[in-house]
Amino acid sequence: MFDSVKAFCSRISGMIGKFCPEFLKKLFRANRAGVTARNLGNHVITRYLVKELTLYFAVAFLFFFLVFFVNQILLVVENVLKQRVPFNDVMKLIAYSLPMIIAQSAPFATLVGFLMCLGRIMSDNEVLIFRASGLGYRSVAIPVIIMGLFISVVSFFVNDYLLPVGKLNYNKLLRQIVASNPGVEIEPNSVKRLNNATIVIGDGDEGQVKDLVIIDKSNDDSQRIIVAGESNLKSSRKAGILMQMNMKDSVSIFLDNKNRTDYDVLKADIATMNIFDSAVFAGNFATSPTEMTSYDLKKKIDDFKSIPGHSKSQLNAFVTEFHKKFSQPFGSFFFALLALPLAFLFGKHNGQTIGLVVGLLISVLYWAMMIMNQIFAIKVGTMNGVLAMWLPDSVIGFAALIFYVVLKRK
Repeated sequence: MFDSVKAFCSRISGMIGKFCPEFLKKLFRANRAGVTARNLGNHVITRYLVKELTLYFAVAFLFFFLVFFVNQILLVVENVLKQRVPFNDVMKLIAYSLPMIIAQSAPFATLVGFLMCLGRIMSDNEVLIFRASGLGYRSVAIPVIIMGLFISVVSFFVNDYLLPVGKLNYNKLLRQIVASNPGVEIEPNSVKRLNNATIVIGDGDEGQVKDLVIIDKSNDDSQRIIVAGESNLKSSRKAGILMQMNMKDSVSIFLDNKNRTDYDVLKADIATMNIFDSAVFAGNFATSPTEMTSYDLKKKIDDFKSIPGHSKSQLNAFVTEFHKKFSQPFGSFFFALLALPLAFLFGKHNGQTIGLVVGLLISVLYWAMMIMNQIFAIKVGTMNGVLAMWLPDSVIGFAALIFYVVLKRK
């Protein structure tokens, strides 16, 4: 009997040993199939949203890129072309301007592109399909936020590395062009504003200008007014001097702003005036804040703070540019946060059109706020650089939070 029981147990053990691995394999396959089916919807939707967001971002980026590109040509390159500058140098100036144009275009392209994309999804009732499949707003929000963060990181690289390199080469080439052809900076029948001076220019042609008026201010708060009947412009080979003005029948008036009744008058049949590099560009061949990376700016700020009696206005200019390195590219992230609730709240009908109009309006307001804050921080000096550069992004982030709350309640 013992032998019979032993044989039966051995047979049962053999059957379990034979069929248990097959059962476990089938169970694992079933679980894996269930997990794949459950995650397949999220995966497909994520790929679909990333594809659509990338497409709309590319279209919006091309639009803003062309706007800023044409603006750059009209403001700078047009004056260079009028003075018969070699075409090769003109193309180099355009190429050196591209990083600045890219850095400016990315945040606005994120807002407009994402608004149009999400507005189209909302107006086509695709959001209802997502929700009917058991997917909430989070399945849409996560790709939007990740895409906005990715664009911000790439834009930061352009803003922090490529932009200073382009700016350095741009200013270097422009100095060479101005030094070899003074007419690039001194154009007839125009008003030219330099760093510390204003030049009013009358008629002129081929390096000669008439009715020249120069108004400038020195470091000791004294003012100088120079009037000349005719002046010849010549290029200079001396380091730090862009051009020379040989003025005929010139009259110079030196005014003391502290004592208005005291002034000096100097007349000369022939006088030569040097236009220094520092009068047109930022410093005498010195590196301006826009030509520095964030690392260089941080070192410069620390050096400024270590100097007793340092200039607060200059320090604020470097602080402003340092925080602009971060606030401008990461504006894409804040715009991505704002685009989702705006599109879902107001994009049920004609989502693409509403997204385009609302996106352009917000972009203009954001750009105006950024420019005004920069003027108050650097030119006027009445606004802290940190607040000036982060205030627009803070406003966008706060608005996004409010719309998210409204969307959640709805």
